Order: sequence, then structure tokens, then C-alpha cells
Amino acid sequence: MIYRDTRDSSFAVDFKTAVLSGMNAKTGGLYVPETIPKLPKDLLCRSVAPSFRDVALEAAKPFVDGEIPDADLQDIIIDAYPFSAQIVPIDRITYVMELFHGPTCAFKDFGARFMARTMSYFNRNENTALHILVATSGDTGSAVGSAFHNVPGLDVTILYPRGKISPLQEKQLSTFTGNVRALSVEGTFDDCQKLVKTAFVDADLRQKFRLSSANSINISRLLPQSFYYTYAALYVQQRAALDNKIENPSIIMSVPSGNFGNLTSGLIAREMGAPIKGFIAATNDNHTVPDWIFSGEYNARPSVSTYSNAMDVGAPSNYERIRHMYTLEQVRDLFASYWVDNQGTLDGIVECYKNTGYIIDPHGAVGWAAWNDIRSGAMEKLLNGEKCDPAKPGLTPNVPAWAKDIVDKKAVGVILETAHPAKFGEIVYKAIAREPSIPDRLQRIMKLPDMSIPMTNNYSAFKDWLIDNL
Repeated sequence: MIYRDTRDSSFAVDFKTAVLSGMNAKTGGLYVPETIPKLPKDLLCRSVAPSFRDVALEAAKPFVDGEIPDADLQDIIIDAYPFSAQIVPIDRITYVMELFHGPTCAFKDFGARFMARTMSYFNRNENTALHILVATSGDTGSAVGSAFHNVPGLDVTILYPRGKISPLQEKQLSTFTGNVRALSVEGTFDDCQKLVKTAFVDADLRQKFRLSSANSINISRLLPQSFYYTYAALYVQQRAALDNKIENPSIIMSVPSGNFGNLTSGLIAREMGAPIKGFIAATNDNHTVPDWIFSGEYNARPSVSTYSNAMDVGAPSNYERIRHMYTLEQVRDLFASYWVDNQGTLDGIVECYKNTGYIIDPHGAVGWAAWNDIRSGAMEKLLNGEKCDPAKPGLTPNVPAWAKDIVDKKAVGVILETAHPAKFGEIVYKAIAREPSIPDRLQRIMKLPDMSIPMTNNYSAFKDWLIDNL
């Protein structure tokens, strides 16, 4: 498989190069597969939906073809995934895809664990460490830290915005030792991401160290997230006829979106043949992409702090990949876009709990609010010509190709629950006056000491620290 640069398609690299370099240091561009392969028909058409590991193996094969033998790839997948996504029906036409059953209780475990094992595989014959730099707005850092902790030949530095993530998220980040450390940056996620991206294109730093990324800018974290979209779509496709008597339903994925890596993974799954009709790009006050879908003009902006902090991204990196894959009109056909403010997030937690009994985290609540409003009349109003103001929370005035399936009751929704609600216990309690139970693996972390290192958002200071400490 050949991977191309989003900014200069003349750059062509193999999977190993794309993984170990993270991005093109010369252009700052991201790597994308030259073509999207199709999944085998015998996987898509089984009478019983395939297991998650079966999907992962078949989906990964063409992307690593010629570089990782099938037997080694299977070993990577078995080691990476002692857990799976869980699909939970919460009402007649709504499913929650729980992505928090990994070690750090967040969806990033799916990408980070595959990425760590592929990087270790490719680095096994090197004499020097590969240094991973990663910026996080919440869950990425802990997933990466957990996935890479004590992995030979790999060294990890995590940057997170001090005071702008939940206390439990910060505890998960700040307690690593050994080959993983966390820098608490004075600023926003965008500041953290800018420091990391600047480091990657710094020729002087590149001469001193072998650098790579573990954000969704790295293709090896993006591709494995496509596995659970295919797994969920095939599972729901078979279940729907029993749950709601809808034959061949239009499956709509409602995706809480910040850096848009997760949604881009869904696009890859769909292009590979997963039975997904469309997507809801569900965002918070950082609604850069919904504004672009509506207006046609992309305007990155400083991020705003919200209750769904992992989505607090004003300049989403994966916009580049989406624009590389599709024209704006194709995006408008595939996507509905929706955003909520903090009150809308609280309301989403309340309404989901009141209507279904399901306790959802603030990020999943954004996805729930979007799906619930769209299937309860918002899309029908849009189809009937009613105006809506894109500057206000709610559905942005764009009609996707699947809109009529919503009105005709031919669609089902899958909401991505990207983190365990216990990671945001204070916000959940504020909404429903009930504390979500805390898994044992999170309780153990709360007893560990804080090892984080304070850092300004000045690049020179960050570079000096790297040179002195890596």
C-alpha cells in the first residue's frame, strides 16, 4: 500500500515510513492511503456478524500488505485487543457503541494499542529509540501512555493543557513513569498541538532525534479505529430486523467530534464497504467543521473550553484528510452537522437518562443530542424548508443525501460513546444528581503520585526541554 501526503501528492511512502514519521516533516502534510481497499465479501455477508478481531484482521491486511506478514499481524491484533467494542440498544432505533472497555476507558485505546505494537514491530531492529510526541485534549494521552508504557525502543512525551481536562483524565496522564512522561502546558489543546507540529518540522530537532506522532495525525492510529465502525455496522445491520423490524436500515453514525480523527476513521470504514449510510458530525462550541460544511469556508479558530473537553479543538487536524478524500458537496451528502453548548450537553445527559435509563458521558451526550433531535423532527423541518441559524446550537442548514430516510423511519442511529462516564463524574452528577460507578482500573490510578512537568506554550522553551531530556 502506498501512502500520499495531503499537501503534496508527489510524496509516496510505504506504511512503515508513514507510521514511524507520523507526518511529512518537509510539508507538514498528513499521510493517507493512495486507495481505499474493499473488505472481502465473505466478511461483509456472513450469516452471523463477525467478531471484532476477525474484522480487525481482514481490514488491516491490505493497509500493511508486503510489510507485516499475516501471522505477525494476527499476533499484533490478538495482543492489542483483549477487549472489544460493545453495542448496546437503548431504544427501538438507537444503539450506543461503547468504546470504553479498554485499559484507559476511552476509544483511543483501540488506535493507540495497535499503533504501539506496529511501531514496536517496525522499530525492532533499530539501535536508537523512537521518540513519540503527542498532544492531547483529554483521552489520547492516557491511551497512548498506557499502550506504550514499557514497550522496548519507544519513548513517549505527552503534552496536555493544564487545568482544561477532567481531574481523572489528568490523573491518568500525570502518573506515568519510565519511558512515558507528561508535560502540563500553560495554554489550550491547540497550543499543545502547535508545539508538537512545530517540533515535527524542525530540521534541527529532526537531526538530533527520531520523532513520530501518536495523535490521529498518525495513520496507524486512525486506521484501527475504522475496525469498530465496520464491526458495529455489521452487528446492527443484523440486529435491526429483530429490534425494530426495519429491513436493510440506513445506519447513521453519530460521532462526537473534535480533531475529527474518529469520524475520518468512519469514512475509511464506509469506503471499505461497511454498511454505513451517513454520519452526524456532532460538536460542541468548537464548531469549526459544521461552519465549514454550511458556509464552504474553513476558518480555524482558538479553541473554547467546554464540558466535553476532549472535543475542544478549534483547528482540527483531520480536516485535511477529509478534504483530501472528498469534495465539499460530497461531504454535504454524507454528513449532517450539529453542535451544542454546555447547557445542551447537560440536557443531553439528562434526556438520555430520562428516556432510556442509560448514563452517558458528556461527549456521548453531544452525539445523543444530535441524533435525538434529528430523528425527532429537526431533519424533517429542514427538508420542509424551515430556516435554522448556524450561529445557534442545533442542526446546521445542510441536507444530507440520507435525510429522507430519517423522515421515512428507515434509519437507525449508532451513537459513539467515546469514554466511560466515570471519567467525567462531576459533570454527570451536575446533570442527573447521580455519580456513575468507577471501574477498578480507574480507582487504582487515583492512588498514584502526580509526576507531570510544568511547561509554557513557548516553542523555544519546549525545544530546549526536549534536547535536555530526551
